[in-house]
This record gives sequence, structure tokens and C-alpha cells, in this order.
Amino acid sequence: MLPLQDIKVLDVSQIMAGPYCTMVLADMGAEVIKVEKLNGGDDSRQMGPYVNGESTCFSQINRNKKSISLNLKDERARQIFYRLAADADVIVENYRPGVTQSLSIDYDTIKAINPGIVYCSISGYGQTGPYSHRGGFDLVAQGMTGLMSMTGEAGRRPLKTGIAVYDIGGGITAVYSILAAHIHKMKTGEGQHIDIAITECGLPWFTWEAAAYFSEGTVPGPTGWRHRVSAPYQAVKAKDGYLMLGCANQRTWERFCGDVLKRPALMEDPRFLTNYDRGQHVDELEALLEELMAHQTVDEWLTLCDTAGVPAGPINDFAQAMQDEHYLARGMVEEMDHPVIGKMKTIGFPSKFSRTPAQIRSSAPLFAQHTDEVLEQLGLSDEERDTLRAEGCIK
Repeated sequence: MLPLQDIKVLDVSQIMAGPYCTMVLADMGAEVIKVEKLNGGDDSRQMGPYVNGESTCFSQINRNKKSISLNLKDERARQIFYRLAADADVIVENYRPGVTQSLSIDYDTIKAINPGIVYCSISGYGQTGPYSHRGGFDLVAQGMTGLMSMTGEAGRRPLKTGIAVYDIGGGITAVYSILAAHIHKMKTGEGQHIDIAITECGLPWFTWEAAAYFSEGTVPGPTGWRHRVSAPYQAVKAKDGYLMLGCANQRTWERFCGDVLKRPALMEDPRFLTNYDRGQHVDELEALLEELMAHQTVDEWLTLCDTAGVPAGPINDFAQAMQDEHYLARGMVEEMDHPVIGKMKTIGFPSKFSRTPAQIRSSAPLFAQHTDEVLEQLGLSDEERDTLRAEGCIK
């Protein structure tokens, strides 16, 4: 029994935020039917790299789903969609606001068919507000929310993060919102519309920054490899490279001075007495630490920190991360069989359930792979499907 077994989801989304959301739901057992447009399907199918002509980008984020293709501009295809929606628990879409209305698959239309539907819309700026008509992408969200003004080094060009944090954050926000709405439906029978804006989903993450701004008017700037509150909580250079060092509280700092550096006198230095003091003198602190740590390697310092109970870690590249023995032991790299790509590795599910663990049950579907299967279950005959396909209604 999987956590979301017997939950049916129609996925009318593409690229990343929506598909990430529905992948998580599928990993937890939901039956996800991905409804793709006729002309090539999800745009991420055209994103490389490719193996045997199949997009590995698409394949990483669409596992455990079924794919059908409907021309939603055609009334007959919409009627098929309505029949699927009547039996669904959840619909996820990420069109620009207004598009679902033009296609007649918007929340109000579906609600009339299925009052209990949980309908989640993911867009750049949300369904309301002065910017709702604009297209919004992860990169735009990183700039608009202030994230890029805090990323990188002071006086240098603003930097985006290395991954699409707002797209993934939008997908995660959609997942927990859908689950909350489904619990409400279980209690009351009521469905509802969920409005997710990618440019908003990350704002609640700025907790320390909000604390400083709303209380003091402080506008946070870039801190580079350092933390804006704790010190030393940053990258530190050793003999052969850098490591991340996390002295987030006084006790950890004292263990680091006494048990790792073997310099207990540092605890009495008036510049470094408290976390606040260390933050005020972080340039001097960093220079001193790198002078003291220059004679041993990263691995040697990590061993000393681990023995002393001081949080520290390597700065891996992605290949090193995916080969780390801890991630491998925790099942964070899994292998699945794809009908075109062959054996392929994928990132595992991060939550470890004691009784209902998530599962990778199938690879990402080929384009329109399940159209006949799904429509046959709706009662459409071979002849009906052949006619619809010949007339450009389905793929």
C-alpha cells in the first residue's frame, strides 16, 4: 500500500514545476495521467541531452506516469478530458492565466462536472494581481524576490542559483497544498481551487532576512560563501581545497576551538567571544582560520570535525555527490529500465516512510504511450479511437 494509492491525478502541466509536483504524487502512489499536446507533447521532450533520441530531462521528472495526447482545442477531445476529470481527484495545470478558460478546462468548468475536484494552477505570478498576465519563469522569480541580490559576492554581478529553485519550490508548494486540500475534501467532500505563484512560493524561505528587514529595515546583500547570522558558518580553505564549516552555536564554536584546532585561547579572544562578535570580525576570523588550517587537508579536517561533533562537510561536484556512500546507502540514487534509453539512473525519493515507502514503479512514458489504454478504459472502441486519431483529435 502506497500513501496515495487510489488517488487519480490529471497532469496538464509541462517543463518543471507542475511535472515535479505530479512526479512526487506519483512516487507516493497516485495514478497520474499526463495529458500532452499533440505537437510533440511536453516541451521538455525537446530538451537534451538525449539517449537514443529520447530526452533524459523529460525522463528524470516524469517517472511513474501515463501519457496520453489530446487536442484540447477540439470539442471531442475536451469531452474525453471531461470524462477523465469526472473520475479524478486532482488536476494540475501550469498554463498562463486565462488559457484554461479559453480551452474550457478551467476550475469552474471542471467543478460543474466534479464538485470534489482539487484543482491546482501553477503560474508565474498567480491567477490574480497586477502581474498575473505576465509569463513567469524561475530566473525571473530569482530576480524579483531579491534572491539574486543576496547571491554571490558584494560588488560583483548578481548570480542566480545553480538549479531552478523556484520551479522546484513551486512544485513542492503545490504538493503540500494538494495534500492539505485533499484532507479537507476527505472531511467535507468539498473540492477547491489552489493558486500557486512561482514568484511567491520562495518568499517564506527568507526567514532570517525578513526578521532583519521588518524589525530594523536592514536590506540583506550578498554574503558570498558566508552566512549572514552565524560565524564561522561558511566555506573555509584548507591545504588542498575548501570545506564547509558550521559553527552555528556557541558550544560548537568552543568544540571547534578546543577539540579541532587545539587553540582554546581563541574562545577568550574578545573579537570572537560571541556569535555576534564573530560576525562583526568575520574577515579577521576567516583569515585566522585559513592560516591555522593551511597545514592539513580537507579530509583530515573533516575527520577531526566529525570526531569532535562539529558539523562540516566537503564541497562536492555533482558527480562526487552522486557517488557519495551515504546517499547510495540511503537509496538516493536508483536505477530504472526505460524502453528506449535502457537502464538509467535517477534521484531517489527523499522521505523514508516506515510503512508506506514511495516507489519508482515505472519509467517516464513515451509520448502518448497510454492513449489507447486510457481511452479503452473509458469505453472508446478501436474504431472510435482510429477515427479520432485520423482526424487529429488524439495522438
